Amino acid sequence: MFRSRSWFGGGLWKPKNPHSPEHLKYLYNVLSKNQTVSENNRGLLVETLRSIAEILIWGDQNDSSVFDFFLEKNMLSFFLRIMKQKCGSYVCVQLLQTLNILFENIRNETSLYYLLSNNHVNSIIVHKFDFSDEEVMAYYISFLKTLSLKLNAHTIHFFYNEHTNDFPLYTEAIKFFNHSEGMVRIAVRTLTLNVYRVEDASMLAFIRDRTAAPYFSNLVWFIGDHIIELDTCVRNDADHQSQNRLSDLVAEHLDHLHYLNDILSLNIPDLNKVLSEHLLHKLLVPLYVYSLMKHKNTVCQTQDDRKHVSVVVALFLLSQVFLIVSHGPLVHTLAAVMLMSDLDTIETGTNKVLEKFGDITSNKSVTFSPPKETLTKSLETLSENRSTSEESYNQENSIENTKEEVNKNTNNELHELNHPSTSFDDASTSVLMSTSLNSSIPSEENLKELKQLNVTDEEKEQRLAMESPLPHQNQNDTFESVTKKPFLETITNSLLCTENDYAALFALCLLYALANNQGISPKILNIIFSPFHNDTLTRSSYNELLMDRLIHVITLSCQTNSKVRLVTLELTIKLLIQLAISDGQCVLRESHLTAIEAAKEQSTSLLKNFYKSEDIFLDMFEDEYSEIQKRPLNVEWLMMDSNILLPPTGTPMTGIEFSKRLPCGEVERARRAIRVFFLIRELSLTLNMEIETQLPLTNPANCVQVNNVLDLNNSDLIACTVVWKDGQKIRRFLVIDVVQLILVEPDISKLGWGVAKLVGFLQDIDVAGDKDDSRCLYLTIYKPLSSSTGNRIPLLSAKFIFDDHIRCMAAKQRLTKGRIKARQKKMNQIARLLDIPTSMPHCSTPPNYALRNLRHERILGRGQRAQRDQGRPMFTVNKVPGFAAQMRRENIKPVASSSSKRDDASSNERIHENGLRSRDGSPKMPRPRSEEIPLEDMCIRKASLTSNGLNVTHICAERRDSQGACSNNDR
Repeated sequence: MFRSRSWFGGGLWKPKNPHSPEHLKYLYNVLSKNQTVSENNRGLLVETLRSIAEILIWGDQNDSSVFDFFLEKNMLSFFLRIMKQKCGSYVCVQLLQTLNILFENIRNETSLYYLLSNNHVNSIIVHKFDFSDEEVMAYYISFLKTLSLKLNAHTIHFFYNEHTNDFPLYTEAIKFFNHSEGMVRIAVRTLTLNVYRVEDASMLAFIRDRTAAPYFSNLVWFIGDHIIELDTCVRNDADHQSQNRLSDLVAEHLDHLHYLNDILSLNIPDLNKVLSEHLLHKLLVPLYVYSLMKHKNTVCQTQDDRKHVSVVVALFLLSQVFLIVSHGPLVHTLAAVMLMSDLDTIETGTNKVLEKFGDITSNKSVTFSPPKETLTKSLETLSENRSTSEESYNQENSIENTKEEVNKNTNNELHELNHPSTSFDDASTSVLMSTSLNSSIPSEENLKELKQLNVTDEEKEQRLAMESPLPHQNQNDTFESVTKKPFLETITNSLLCTENDYAALFALCLLYALANNQGISPKILNIIFSPFHNDTLTRSSYNELLMDRLIHVITLSCQTNSKVRLVTLELTIKLLIQLAISDGQCVLRESHLTAIEAAKEQSTSLLKNFYKSEDIFLDMFEDEYSEIQKRPLNVEWLMMDSNILLPPTGTPMTGIEFSKRLPCGEVERARRAIRVFFLIRELSLTLNMEIETQLPLTNPANCVQVNNVLDLNNSDLIACTVVWKDGQKIRRFLVIDVVQLILVEPDISKLGWGVAKLVGFLQDIDVAGDKDDSRCLYLTIYKPLSSSTGNRIPLLSAKFIFDDHIRCMAAKQRLTKGRIKARQKKMNQIARLLDIPTSMPHCSTPPNYALRNLRHERILGRGQRAQRDQGRPMFTVNKVPGFAAQMRRENIKPVASSSSKRDDASSNERIHENGLRSRDGSPKMPRPRSEEIPLEDMCIRKASLTSNGLNVTHICAERRDSQGACSNNDR
């Protein structure tokens, strides 16, 4: 009649507390009664699966009995039964999401071991889900990645079965290494790295013997196929229409390189050997290095083998390799092949190249070709023949291990080759490089042949003007050695910049990457950087041909309408300094230093053409200096920019950064000339071991900073009220320094002292009066102009209210004249930097350096007026009150008077000799006190305020008449 209590405890009724063992029992009963998925119970199963994950996570942290019940009832088996039914993606997605959440949030190792103990997880991994559904694919790969994060020396045994040689977590994941979705590929890379990091010998042996060769061969082919697509995009996008696609391709290649470097950095010898061999034989040498040859048919066996990329793309890719990959044996061998291979070695067969320069014992061909079978097919074959085909699989698909029959001497030599940081000074290294280094030994020839080579006329003139920093035969032999090495010749010739710097930029990046890669032997680097360096010579025996090319790039950049971009010049200087400075001393000989000084003079002359009196020149000058100091060139970041792969353009409409394209318009040409001047000036100072003393124009150490306490005794202070845009009013005192405007607040602790609350440069202010209130000024202080933002950002924009109109006019005059003087001072500093004479007539702004306007006026024969207009400003400024009154009088018809009509010859002669100016506009010496308030303006304003019906024109006329009468009386 009554049911037992156990029936209620069984969980048929849903408990009120969702976080309790009783609730899990209820969920178990729901699964038990709904083991067959149907349209009616799908929603119930999805909600049940979600709740199971929630209660298990709670139990992991609060109640161990929850997991006890979960394992006792073997609830994961329900998951498998549900998956094996064709339940559709709706239930599968929730099931995978539940598993992912569960394993991601479990912290108790014991609970984790319970979940993994029955091998149900591996059964879920190998289940054939419908991966055509993107949502299923996303949750499945996320589940695998979450499991890989739980791998360690203990949990690895739950996934890798040593007895059956089975590792489904790894083998199932790598099948998606080339998935079309980028997030899936990234998850696979993360998972494989997590697997490789586990220090388990048997598991790593399984990966090496069973999966390394097929996985790495397919991975290398996938990367190479990706590179072919990148090269096609570059070739077909001369108009910069596919920048987004190109950016994605470059980013993907960078991801591949970082992934490969992460694997190599784990220092798993057997794994690194397999990966390095596949990279060298199937990608780096046949596709990257061989693309540097001009006549690529030399290395192509058949028509099908002729897969290569353009020289520009090859240089770009190799630069990225040497910037990212640091595994010594790999980068050392690659550098040796690139810098030491001669035509004889290449023509005898591509297979011989790596045998000569690397630790290569296999007979694999050096060719870019697809693997014999796909990775999925290889793994299926592995699964079918797991118990019987270990030896045959190793022979066919795995890289041969180092043979024990090889004598110890040979092993030592190869070991020393692959560890250049410790053993490249030993005699064994000479065995490796004897053939190629012999080609670099100088023979006695003269320099004339070099100067008649196929180079530009400008380069011929430059080389004839400079003495050789090494004996002449060394220079000639350097060139002969380069011509015998086709890969090295391409790199060197790319620096010529005959038409543009398209290839030169990447050649410089490659040289910089080689010079800064720690895995390459110094003896290999000396082939390009110091071909005659040995124990008896000093460090100053640098590569003269390379130095000539670098200086030639610098010289070309100083020419008008140069095709050398700023980034190329900056990288050239960066590399030159690295080669020229040794142990804190410059090792360049006098002729090269002279050439650099000549380039400095040329850059100065180029900038003189843009020296103007417009405000924008000073702003650009200071902004470009600030940009160079704040953003020095980072080559690694540069090589991440896909835009540099496109041909150089001169339009800003492409969105390419200014330094990475050619200038467009007069303003950008001026900016470029300024930047070139700064870069070459800094190079000259560095090589001469001198310290910069003239830049920046304003020394921050000499400027007042916010919150500085100032002694204001005997200082001119103007009290004012600052009204902010939000209506807030603050009482401050205005102090006008030589170059700064300072708003101070009285210091309550010291009488006569004040605290600087706001500081701005006078050169960056804008002052405007208020038509309705004579006591108000609208003052805007701008931050220094930044080319990166384009628009000037106000540091302060507020209304200043003074006690009366007298103080308001005094403040406006001081601010206006202070701005003019501050800018004039800095323009004079720039003139001294450019060796421009500054002893010119005083005027409110400096005239054009070349005085082109004066010359033009002489041609027009304007006579006396031309002399008067010589000091006229070339741009509009905020006019001081006296100047404004003078211009206004010239536009008003004067009242006839005998004094104003008088034209005395002796008076004109006296005016001409003394350089004076009368009230009517004749030459006149400036007043010694710039802060003095013009009385005439005060008179006009006072009259306008007291006489409502009186015309301002009459006041001005009466004022002039009275002044004329006074002057007559004085005479």
